[in-house]
Amino acid sequence: MALLDFFNKRKRDSDAEMSFIDHLEELRWHIVRSVIAVVICAIVVFIFSDYIVDTILFGPTRVDFVSAKWLCAIGQKIGIGDAMCFKDAQVRFQETTMTGQFIASFTVAFIGGFIIAFPYIFWEFWRFIKPALSAKELRRTRGVIFWVSFLFFAGVAFGYYILTPFMVNFYFNYKLSAQIDIRPTFSDYMENLIYTTVGIGLLFQMPLLVMVLAKIGIVTAKFLRKYRRHAFVIIIIAAAIITPSTDPFSLTIVTIPLYILFEASIALASRINKDQDKKLNEWS
Repeated sequence: MALLDFFNKRKRDSDAEMSFIDHLEELRWHIVRSVIAVVICAIVVFIFSDYIVDTILFGPTRVDFVSAKWLCAIGQKIGIGDAMCFKDAQVRFQETTMTGQFIASFTVAFIGGFIIAFPYIFWEFWRFIKPALSAKELRRTRGVIFWVSFLFFAGVAFGYYILTPFMVNFYFNYKLSAQIDIRPTFSDYMENLIYTTVGIGLLFQMPLLVMVLAKIGIVTAKFLRKYRRHAFVIIIIAAAIITPSTDPFSLTIVTIPLYILFEASIALASRINKDQDKKLNEWS
């Protein structure tokens, strides 16, 4: 029923009545255009795959990585010496299958293509949703494409510049025995990198999701405050899912920004609720 109601709302801006099949056909073309955008961006990434792998993907594995140098400089300025400096680790990867590098090149291309094309993908999704919104709702959602894209890229940047260097430095310098040589596969590294960039980028959409739920009356600031402890547990579970390992070190790094976003969501929901209460008082 909810899906049918949504499609019925979309008819308001249509010159002619559209059937359910017509709406699905329109949705299909939005998806097709999004896939084409990803493929085009993936081709560009594939062409420059050597530079992207050597410079960008392997960047967090180097001791001279930009965020590693920043953290080291911060530690020295606050008087703790080299405590925040990364140790030099001999990071090397291997592939255990003949087709491993070939398949990995396509993985790099399509993940890179998705990240680059993300604003366009959401724009296509928004074009499909937009006709179902009233003029008032449209005014309230101005800039949504910018904020969704901004939060996504902020999450990707956090995973790339903060989480990934910490994890690589920690695990490659952790030695259970000198006889154990750490040599993970490149595919394993890529899988971890996807979780810690794209995964966190999607989780950074939390404030906007809460904003939408607050506007349609599903959640309130009071509700979020009441179940703050439960939300904290859910955030830890989400952090455990998107991080390649469940050690306290990685979980802490991911949980902190997610919880900050949750508190920002409460503040956002509180503002929306106050505006809603104000309008109700004016009507009464």
